[in-house]
Amino acid sequence: MNLYHLSSFSTCCIAVLFLLSCKNGKSDSSTIADTPVEMQTKSVKILQQYIDAALANDKLQLDSEIIVKQAAIAKGLYEENDFEPLWCKKQEWLPAGISLAGFIAHAKYFGLFPQNYHQAFIDTIRKQFAQDTLSIGYKKDVTLWAKADLLLTDAFIQMANDIKIGRLPADSISQRKDSILTTEFCKELYKRIKETGNAVSVYESLEPKHTGYQALKKAIPQFFENYDENSYTFVPTKTDSIKFIKALQRRLYEGGFISFTNRLPDSLTLATAITKFQKQKGIAADGKAGDGTVRALNGSDKEKFLRIAISMDRYKLLPEKMPQRYIWVNAAANSMDVIENGKTEFSSKVICGKPNTRTPVLTSVIKEVITYPQWVPPPSIVMKEILPALKRNPGYLARRGFSLETWGGKKLDPYSINWSKYSKSVPYKIVQGSSDGNALGVMKFVFDNKYSVYLHDTNQRYLFNSNNRSLSHGCVRVQEWDRLAKYILIMDSLNTGGKKYTSTDSLTNWLAAKKKKSIPVRTPLPVYIRYITCEGRNGSIVFYEDVYAEDRWLREKYFAVK
Repeated sequence: MNLYHLSSFSTCCIAVLFLLSCKNGKSDSSTIADTPVEMQTKSVKILQQYIDAALANDKLQLDSEIIVKQAAIAKGLYEENDFEPLWCKKQEWLPAGISLAGFIAHAKYFGLFPQNYHQAFIDTIRKQFAQDTLSIGYKKDVTLWAKADLLLTDAFIQMANDIKIGRLPADSISQRKDSILTTEFCKELYKRIKETGNAVSVYESLEPKHTGYQALKKAIPQFFENYDENSYTFVPTKTDSIKFIKALQRRLYEGGFISFTNRLPDSLTLATAITKFQKQKGIAADGKAGDGTVRALNGSDKEKFLRIAISMDRYKLLPEKMPQRYIWVNAAANSMDVIENGKTEFSSKVICGKPNTRTPVLTSVIKEVITYPQWVPPPSIVMKEILPALKRNPGYLARRGFSLETWGGKKLDPYSINWSKYSKSVPYKIVQGSSDGNALGVMKFVFDNKYSVYLHDTNQRYLFNSNNRSLSHGCVRVQEWDRLAKYILIMDSLNTGGKKYTSTDSLTNWLAAKKKKSIPVRTPLPVYIRYITCEGRNGSIVFYEDVYAEDRWLREKYFAVK
């Protein structure tokens, strides 16, 4: 059965009629219609009054819970239609209205929350609708029909915004050219739904075409097959120990791992309950509520769906059309894909930044490949790691293969420097020379960015076997560096139009000779580094650790009431 197909016309009407009874339960004669024609005539006046009131107050609050937010665009739509209802006519719901109502009911399959589009009132409406069918005669309350039409219009506009643009604020690297929907755009969208009576296909046309987004969305139905509707207490980070313990106790109580909440547990009782939970989840049972255990406690299906919604919205910050070929790094998955014509040419494990030295989200273009590079540690590493070691023993540099130079290139003796007088900066350049032991390994891929990060090989290749690969100082270490370098050079040879390029044979020879060589990249290859904590893989959704706690922050700021 189609997910968006409602079982009967009656059910469709229920989904559409967000009928909100007047607070005093009464209606005056001006809002009562005796015929379908009168229903249509009076609806026009009431709709215009609602829109005018909404514009005067920036929004329209129909009751304590229902707010019409998209009044300005709604006015444009209704003006185009001479303030006639958009989704019904003479008491009959149009196919567009029926389709839109069905879409709202199943909005979760687009990473949306139906309750955000007035769907939460459907159960109340069912009772109201059943009562109305028992009434004798035609008399109908025009106000309720007008409210229903207006709420559908508000939902129609808001869903278009949330599907096309998303709910996240545009960030500094967002490449979307549009940040708001225009009235003209929504008019065209409404026209298409009205003509086709198919809201699903119209909304699908607004979605990102990115393969990652489409794979994630495709896996959502499977995710909901065994969806657990239960809500559990969210366990916060340990910023407040009492608050943390109370939330932890409540969550363990909800899962049946502890039997009381009327008093705080002693340490043994709490450890025993945590151990029970850990054994059930198949994680290390040490009786401690560490970060991994807290993540597992917070891993309810509702929390997972929030992460799905956030991840889908992250794709909406990308340009509508991606380049023909590009490098895609997902820092949450510690993975890299080389994409060409929408398909993955090859993939690689990568090592991204630790939580306190995270890999930044950025967009750039690879301009240079360097064999046997030197490494100049950025100031953050110099101050946090190298300077404290130099204060203990200046011989640290020689042991690690570093040299000390002025910024003009003059060699210096680290023993001749009084390192104790430096605390905020060091007026020298520290350089690790080209070698197999260099922290960058034997290959570096350079692209412009303000963070001084790049893709590179590593002298710690064994770390690619780790499950947790958020281990770097911010740069991206690439396991398949050799394959990536050769891919770049082959693209150069095919796309330089006869101009000089570097062959893969030359690259192999330079590596064998351990020579430092700078190779310009003549065919632009964009690189996108993003942070997306779940992906669609083979029809299922794979969740990655929110190592930078970005999902947690976005959940609390933009999705807290979902």
